[in-house]
Amino acid sequence: MLIAFNKPMNVLSQFTSEGKWRGLKDWIDVPGVYAAGRLDRDSEGLLLLTDDGRLQARITDPRAKMPKTYYALVEGRPSQDAINRLCEGVSLKDGPTRPAKVAAVPAPDWLWPRDPPVRLRKTVPDAWLRLTITEGRNRQVRRMCAAVGLPCLRLIRTQIGDWTLDGLAPGQWRRIAP
Repeated sequence: MLIAFNKPMNVLSQFTSEGKWRGLKDWIDVPGVYAAGRLDRDSEGLLLLTDDGRLQARITDPRAKMPKTYYALVEGRPSQDAINRLCEGVSLKDGPTRPAKVAAVPAPDWLWPRDPPVRLRKTVPDAWLRLTITEGRNRQVRRMCAAVGLPCLRLIRTQIGDWTLDGLAPGQWRRIAP
């Protein structure tokens, strides 16, 4: 079994809650499934859950190089140099990243309001990037953007491999074909 879940902001990628942060059990009442990978508490979007250990390993194993696509709202205007650096891979404290596919894009027309909303500052511009990576390090996209001078204000994962978030509102889930 494979489940696609649109994880809302401030939800943990685990079934148990911790302090003020809610867990997956508040949304998904399917026994025997567990998250195939993680999505940070302050990130939103596609989280896959499965009861199949081999599928979970295929989704999460860095050697599989499964592409993951994100939309990132960043502070500042991305220069071509910053985009090129992201595309080539950047050096982080835990080593260089693999090359990424990166493009500056308009704000997505399917975007839902975030709760709480992103704090907008009238004197600081922001922009959207679409990034596809083939790794899954802790807070990787946020750290990559920061490394090129573009702090990430909002991060939404929209695709893992061929599986997408299409048609799922925050907090909704559906069974999908593995």
